Amino acid sequence: MKAMILAAGRGERMRPLTDVTPKPLLTVGGDYLIAYHLRSLVAAGITEIVINHAWLGEQLEQVLGDGSQYGARIHYSAEGDVGLETAGGIKHALPLLGDMPFVVVNGDVWSDFSFTSLPKMPAGLAHLVLVDNPPFHPEGDFSLQQGQVQCDGEAKLTFSGVGVYRAELFESLAEGRSPLAPLLRSAMMKGVVSGEYYRGGWVDVGTPERLNVLDRQLLAGK
Repeated sequence: MKAMILAAGRGERMRPLTDVTPKPLLTVGGDYLIAYHLRSLVAAGITEIVINHAWLGEQLEQVLGDGSQYGARIHYSAEGDVGLETAGGIKHALPLLGDMPFVVVNGDVWSDFSFTSLPKMPAGLAHLVLVDNPPFHPEGDFSLQQGQVQCDGEAKLTFSGVGVYRAELFESLAEGRSPLAPLLRSAMMKGVVSGEYYRGGWVDVGTPERLNVLDRQLLAGK
């Protein structure tokens, strides 16, 4: 099984930190944010990893190299300075990801989630990990009903940025910039998106304030 770490975002809310450093290379707990994903993926036996990049992407290649320091083999999917958004970036990277289902994780989240729990062969086109709604996103994203993710419903949860996808989900997508949410919602309407609820640690590291809080927590061993 292969994985893709999404690392092409500009990180506007993280400025001025991201004016000189790509967001996945910001440090928390004494290490790069993206390094936590790399180690977790390798611990789950996933060593073939694709990283897409755009803004300051050359820094990612310089720092992470071929991935051998993490026990991984890293392949890079360059998108230029602007980026292709989530679905467009995955579509662009499909030649590197192959035909089998693959894991995708947002490079700007931190979690202690174990990738070993993910299905290697999801029944549908996608399998999403949902978490409790953070204070800044109380309305949530999707509903989880008997293992199926739905657009609507009571007790919505937040999409963690971790999922398993089949290449078929992106078949009809044209090359270029494209968000993921409309594609997922369309698949949900067809009943082909499964999911699971994760109760453990998860942080959307979207602002300098959240970065600082997480940094203090990790350094304190919390």
